[in-house]
Amino acid sequence: MGSGHDAVARELARRLRAGGHEAVHRDVLELLPAGVGAGLRGFYRTTIRHVPALYGGIYAAFFRGGAGPRPGSAPFAALAGDRLRAEVAHERADAVVAVFHLAAQLTGGLRARGRLAVPSAVVVTDFAAHRQWLHRGNDLHLCLTPEIAREVRRRLGRPAAACGPLLADRFRPHPAGEASWRRRLTADDGRPPVLLSAGAWGAGSRLGATARLLAGAGYLPVALCGRNERLRRLLSRVPGTLALSWVDDMPGLLAACAAVVDNAAGQTALEALAVGVPVVGYRPIPGHGAEGVRRMAALGLTDYAADPWRLVQCLDRLTSDAPGPGRRAPAGRGLVRGDVVGPLERLCS
Repeated sequence: MGSGHDAVARELARRLRAGGHEAVHRDVLELLPAGVGAGLRGFYRTTIRHVPALYGGIYAAFFRGGAGPRPGSAPFAALAGDRLRAEVAHERADAVVAVFHLAAQLTGGLRARGRLAVPSAVVVTDFAAHRQWLHRGNDLHLCLTPEIAREVRRRLGRPAAACGPLLADRFRPHPAGEASWRRRLTADDGRPPVLLSAGAWGAGSRLGATARLLAGAGYLPVALCGRNERLRRLLSRVPGTLALSWVDDMPGLLAACAAVVDNAAGQTALEALAVGVPVVGYRPIPGHGAEGVRRMAALGLTDYAADPWRLVQCLDRLTSDAPGPGRRAPAGRGLVRGDVVGPLERLCS
């Protein structure tokens, strides 16, 4: 779904190969019966873009905990069980690592029923570790922060550890493309550029209104629309806004911005913090986005703006050169770059 899980899988595979291991990357949606995975992806993309309230209802029913029996995705994930087991046998794999919650339900269910002979680990990519990430059948959960790992251990009674975000090495302070992006973004009037992130699919609530708010407050809204060309065209009509489609040099773009306005607590927010750019959560998408944005703020990693006035206040404080008690320490302090390969090696030993 989107591109964040794929980015995590690629980086995990790179680190494993650098450690001398083989890594095979498979999309769990492609392991489902023909057409099912594509249909699921299309349904999610449509709801998150156009009917976010519907996704919020689905999230409340399937992803949040609660008293009594709750629906889950395990029966749906089981449709991919035979193909996953065939892949494991063909590749002679020593372990299976899930980086998407549907895959976590698949591997956990197989392990619990004794149908997966090799250990399974889950890399939890969300700050909101909802119940679809958690299955007692999995042997290990690797989480973004120690706090999330402690929560998973408490809820499951199973091993969990913090590995930090899985980001490519190019996401670091002062990346190579920063200077060229800075020249481009400050060429006209010198307004501080603020990145308005909408994810790979260009999803969000009232993005045009947010762009107008930022422009009116003296900032240059840089709207990152992903692969949503319709959104890019719409936002390009907002006066004083630079609307971008897919960007390959994300480290350079992020480093050239004064702050990021985020609505999903996903990879873009983590990438911004790794580069050293402060993040403000605002108008999050329903479900995992809303819970993740608030959790990141509660952990002290980002700010959260509940209304337009607070958004402008946050940006004014974060982009000011004047020191003060409310000014954030270097962005991302508290995010660890932990070890992910070591725990997986020990799992297989």
